Amino acid sequence: MSGVFKAYDIRGIYGTELTEELAYKIGRALVTFLGCRKVAVGRDIRPHSLPLFNALADGMTLQGADVIDLGTCSTPMSYYGNGSLGCDAGVMITASHNPGEYNGFKLSRAGAVPISGATGIADIEKLVAAQAFAPVPATRGSVSHHDISAEYSAYIRKAADIRRPLRIAADFANAMGIWEAEVFEGLPLEITRLFAEPDGSFPNHEANPLNTETLDALREEIKKGGYDFGVAFDGDADRAGFVDERGEIIPMDIMTALIARSMLKKHPGAVIFYDLRSSWAVKEVIEEAGGKPMMSRVGHAFIKSQMRENDALFAGELSGHYYFKANFTAESAAMATLALANIVSDSDKPLSEIIKPILRYFASGEINTTLSGKAEAERVIDALKARYGGRGRLFELDGVSVEFADWWFNVRCSNTEPLIRLNLEAKTKAEMTARRDELLAVIRG
Repeated sequence: MSGVFKAYDIRGIYGTELTEELAYKIGRALVTFLGCRKVAVGRDIRPHSLPLFNALADGMTLQGADVIDLGTCSTPMSYYGNGSLGCDAGVMITASHNPGEYNGFKLSRAGAVPISGATGIADIEKLVAAQAFAPVPATRGSVSHHDISAEYSAYIRKAADIRRPLRIAADFANAMGIWEAEVFEGLPLEITRLFAEPDGSFPNHEANPLNTETLDALREEIKKGGYDFGVAFDGDADRAGFVDERGEIIPMDIMTALIARSMLKKHPGAVIFYDLRSSWAVKEVIEEAGGKPMMSRVGHAFIKSQMRENDALFAGELSGHYYFKANFTAESAAMATLALANIVSDSDKPLSEIIKPILRYFASGEINTTLSGKAEAERVIDALKARYGGRGRLFELDGVSVEFADWWFNVRCSNTEPLIRLNLEAKTKAEMTARRDELLAVIRG
């Protein structure tokens, strides 16, 4: 794949890489590839999302598909619309946390099953390149409008079990979290809203809680005192980052453990997935809570597939994606926020004390190194396997992982950028620091 056709979605700079003409062809190719007849399409607040919708819908209706225009909504809302309206395909028009000049399409089959590079995006790219579309039927499809926000909010709100009023701060980054947060209306939550004016140029900061610098404003607000926790949404609100009542960042894998433990109280024995970059503590907490922990590779398409295959209740990813069986095995940042609200409201301890027992090890965080190309990536992976494979338990679920008694690491190539990513954890800070430097010397050698 090349250009705008990526491993997980279609994405590029609007007007040059991603145009209305290309969107029209993608619409035709999607219907040709899937044979779909009813497609739910949502979009974010970037100013070019509407013209891209019009072009995409023009291509799909030409091929005979009916388009349900969900209007402006978050990505979790679009997944819910796909599943709840009985569609056989879905598209979300968004470039997530990318800067305002970008846009893109997240594609899914019936039931919000994602279409990735390996399961359809590469095929769609070929159809577009060859303009090998199915014959145009005699009857053109239609476009109808359906505002999914009220239905989604009422549905997700059922997950709330907030025992006492809470005060939280929410950073919307001028993006789709504003829509996602409609779920919280009518609940005992007093919310201080940061950057809550929709603006597709994202004037205040990048809409990406994985970049911890974007949490600075939220952390400063929380430190004013009187808050139970804070939440920051990414650009299309399918990810969320959290801070405790002191303004300290909660690692996203620790959030997975916390939510899993809470959900297992009502669903003992359920399967919970965690991605392979997660702390040892996640597996341990799931086991302690009576759940069945299962490791997944990185990427929403892989995780959702594994969840369906194993009838999993919940999954969490180090990037801040939280997946719920209840939302068609898709993300819901609002449901993750409610899960945390339920936990905090049911305890007489502050959030920092609730998570303290889960902070058992010392993590490096994800460290990226730029690569010159595929050959260099293969050299690095081979060098790591040769050096560490005979000394620890090696597995290659995603990149190369090696576990030892006191530490572990994973090194994998990015699916979206020319980067190789290191994650490492150890039982002591000194061990983590020493092993981190040792591995970086091999990677960057």
